[in-house]
Amino acid sequence: MNDQAPLRVIGAEIERSDAHVKVTGRARYSYDAARPGMLHAKVLRSTRAHAKVLRVDASAARAMPGVHAVLTGVDLADVPMPVYGYFIKDQPILATDRVRYEGDMVAAVAAETEGQANAALARIVVEYEDLPALPDMEAALAEDAPELFEEAPIGIVPPYGAGSSGALRPRRNVCYSYAYETGDPSVFDECDHVFEDEFRFSRMHHLHLEPFVCLAHWKEGDEIELTTSCQNPFPLRKEIARIFRVPESRIAVHVPFVGGGFGSKNNCKTEPIALMLSRRTGRPVRFCLTMEEGFLTNTQHAAILRLKTGVMADGTLVARQSHVLLDSGAYSDASPLVAEKAGYRVAGPYRYKHISSVCDCVMTNQPPAGPFRGFGGTQATWASDSQIDMIARRLGIDPMEMRMKNLVDLHEPWVPGESGVDSDMREGLDLVAREVGYDRPREANRGVGLSIGFKDGGGVNKPAQARVKVSTNGDVHLMCGTVEIGQGARTALSQVVAEVMDCPLARVEYLPLDTRYTPFDQGTNASSGISVMGQAVERAARSVRQQVLQMAAEELGTEPDKLRLDNWTVIHGNESHALAPMIMGRYGGTGFEFTGDGFHKQPNDHHAPLETKSVFWEIGWAGVDLSVDPETGQVFIHKLVVSGDAGRAIHKLVCRGQDEGAALMGLGQALYERMIHDGTRLVNGEALMYRVPLAEDLPEVFEAITQEQGHGPGPFGAKGMGEGAMLPVASAVANAIEEAVGVRLTELPLTPERVLSALVEAGKA
Repeated sequence: MNDQAPLRVIGAEIERSDAHVKVTGRARYSYDAARPGMLHAKVLRSTRAHAKVLRVDASAARAMPGVHAVLTGVDLADVPMPVYGYFIKDQPILATDRVRYEGDMVAAVAAETEGQANAALARIVVEYEDLPALPDMEAALAEDAPELFEEAPIGIVPPYGAGSSGALRPRRNVCYSYAYETGDPSVFDECDHVFEDEFRFSRMHHLHLEPFVCLAHWKEGDEIELTTSCQNPFPLRKEIARIFRVPESRIAVHVPFVGGGFGSKNNCKTEPIALMLSRRTGRPVRFCLTMEEGFLTNTQHAAILRLKTGVMADGTLVARQSHVLLDSGAYSDASPLVAEKAGYRVAGPYRYKHISSVCDCVMTNQPPAGPFRGFGGTQATWASDSQIDMIARRLGIDPMEMRMKNLVDLHEPWVPGESGVDSDMREGLDLVAREVGYDRPREANRGVGLSIGFKDGGGVNKPAQARVKVSTNGDVHLMCGTVEIGQGARTALSQVVAEVMDCPLARVEYLPLDTRYTPFDQGTNASSGISVMGQAVERAARSVRQQVLQMAAEELGTEPDKLRLDNWTVIHGNESHALAPMIMGRYGGTGFEFTGDGFHKQPNDHHAPLETKSVFWEIGWAGVDLSVDPETGQVFIHKLVVSGDAGRAIHKLVCRGQDEGAALMGLGQALYERMIHDGTRLVNGEALMYRVPLAEDLPEVFEAITQEQGHGPGPFGAKGMGEGAMLPVASAVANAIEEAVGVRLTELPLTPERVLSALVEAGKA
């Protein structure tokens, strides 16, 4: 491809490659996987929040019709490493000596049908000895609180760069702590004002429509075949190999289409139990959780965020000190990773002389918490950009003016040692402000709020490999480990290959993901698909293209740079040469297959706080125009405008869809979503009771604007997106409520009850 030629596939209005199979119902998900003779697994869950397990009697269950195997904690004795987790290996496959939340898995059954498995569960008898429960972070951090883990689980602290540090178990019931500091804290003494505020963020559920599900088959000779709804198949393979001490070469992980994940479908969830039952029975085992069980499997972290910010009288930001508490639940899951991001991002997109933040992961008797779209950034942005508005109003400064004054500039390193910011944040803020009508007059009880969501993009310490093969007839096969979870990755990455190869998108096939043959990828998360994997894919395609042009140049007696490709013909001057006959003439009648590999990983850099500079920066801008009914506290969204910067949009409609979906998740986070517990018992853990935005809740006007500022590191200037537009919505809504009725809410969600209570307290109801 001539790099100066106009792009033919990138940015074009092309149908998604998975559109037809999905709208016709022919797309296959892990949920649809089946094998002859497969059994069905179900699990018995604890009814106690915190208790010793004294006895599990499964004898009656084993005698039930259709039952082939029953597992309890004692059966883990022959598993080499029966616990899993990210940095900390603390979650048992089944509870052994104690349970740590209501929903902890105590026993598992494999039977001919799900009904028979459930009937067998009902015959299992468990005796408990209750222990003091820790329903929330305050209880867990109390001096007299019992330790949820009396002995320290196996854990690591990864390497960090300048200013960053981590610690395992720094205090009671804190499994991990991340800290970042830069600059001199004495600058607080120079500030005209120092403001301290506390913000609370509710526990939420991912609510993906495809449940946690896998189909596992442990074959003779310790050969494992696993089809699973998972976002990181290669790390999952590694964890399975570690747990059961089986070589990775004997484990095949297949991942078809995934019906949503939003971060929850990382690492082990259903797989270890299904594999143990399959090994016990010699049969394939399908383990599919119900949606209600999903609420008990992985959640978003509830958080308490305390911010201390120093500022000059003219609105210049000077210093920010933060302490974040994340409710990790009963097991650590990915809490250390989320702590890194929440602690690192809580300063927001602004310039400070001094930043100091600590983020602690607190263990409680609640369901485990893990990654959630924009992970760490959702909690951080809620507090960070809410406080910016609060400070501006306290100082009598226009909130937009204060943001414009303090934003980090385009290409300026965000903090010392980091990469330069790759979006003009003032340009984006100005765009959203204009579209939402920020400067227009407003009637009583109506307000407009702005906010900026800011996160380092995915790719820190993330390697990605890709392979492109082209047959004699020009059929192109793309192999890479990016999982299609609805975000359009198959289409976008195939477009990159088609653009480099100068061929129609229809020629490119995205091959099924199988860890035995697919090149390695660390995982589909943190918006890294196009910025990290995209670079690997582009390099693989360029390698193949160069091989083809080199071969053609030798056949035509010219140089490769004198040739170009056009839909599997080679153009030399005004002449067009079909490649298939040329290839068969050179290599023989059966032809040949060109193969190119690509790799990308951001270089390690100890000057960077996270040991690697951010590959890209994901930024979301939001503007909200709303009104508040002072009699009821009801909030009405008249207009919601969000925007993200794609750098260069590979597929414009997909980019827009990503921002729209993210924004509506942000709206749910702002106004509706929370997991409600009565002590340690979840009381709204089902779809009909868990409140999310409905069609009737859509704003009167809803706009998602895709910017293409062109500064991205990915193919053709692209950068990752899909999370950024979620981050600023909640703080924008809170900022607009304060402008509308003069009350500030600092706890999510912003329900009518909370709005009305604040109005009553302020004497404005």
